[in-house]
Amino acid sequence: MKLEFWFEYASTYSYPAAMRVEKLAKDAGVALVWRPFLLGPIFGAQGWNDSPFNIYPVKGQYMWRDMARLCEADGLPFKAPVQFPQNGLRAARITLIGNDEGWGADFTRAVYTANFGEQKDISDEAVLVSLLISLGLDAKDVLARANADANKARLKTQTEEAIKRGVFGAPSFFVGPELFWGNDRLEQAIVWAKRS
Repeated sequence: MKLEFWFEYASTYSYPAAMRVEKLAKDAGVALVWRPFLLGPIFGAQGWNDSPFNIYPVKGQYMWRDMARLCEADGLPFKAPVQFPQNGLRAARITLIGNDEGWGADFTRAVYTANFGEQKDISDEAVLVSLLISLGLDAKDVLARANADANKARLKTQTEEAIKRGVFGAPSFFVGPELFWGNDRLEQAIVWAKRS
C-alpha cells in the first residue's frame, strides 16, 4: 500500500515530517507519494485569514517551543521564520515539476530547511533559484514550466482534492481512505500502510 504525504510549505510540523518520511517509508517497504497543496483555501473556508498559530497566540507560543524541541531531537536546524506563515505557492508549483522528474523530495527538503532552518524567504524567486541550482537543475527552465498555466491548474486541482478528501491541516497522510493528521501520526500511518 502507498503512503500519501500531503504537505504545505508554510506548515511548521510539515518540516520535521518532510525530513523523516522518506526514510521511514523506505525502511517499512511502503511506497511514498509527495503531495504539495495550499492551506490558504482550507483555512479561508473555516473563516480564518491567518495561521491558527497566529490567531491563537498561546497556541502559537506552544508550537514554536514544541518545534524547537522536535527539531533538536531530530537533529534538524531550527530558526523561526522572520515572517510566519510564509507564502509557499511558487515552491509548491515547482515541487509538482520535481515530483514528475524525480527531484521533488530533495527540493522539498531544501525548501523546508531554507524556511525553518535558515530563516530564508521561500516566496523570493532568488531563494528558489538558488535551491534549484544547488540541485544541479536549470532554474530558468524549471521556473518557466512551474509557472505555466497548466501547472498552476495542477496545484489548484491538487488543493481541491485535499479539500474533498477531508484534509484540514498539514502534514496529513493518507493510506487509501484513511487520514492521519500531524507529524506525530506519521509512524501510525506507516504501520497502517504496512498492514494494508
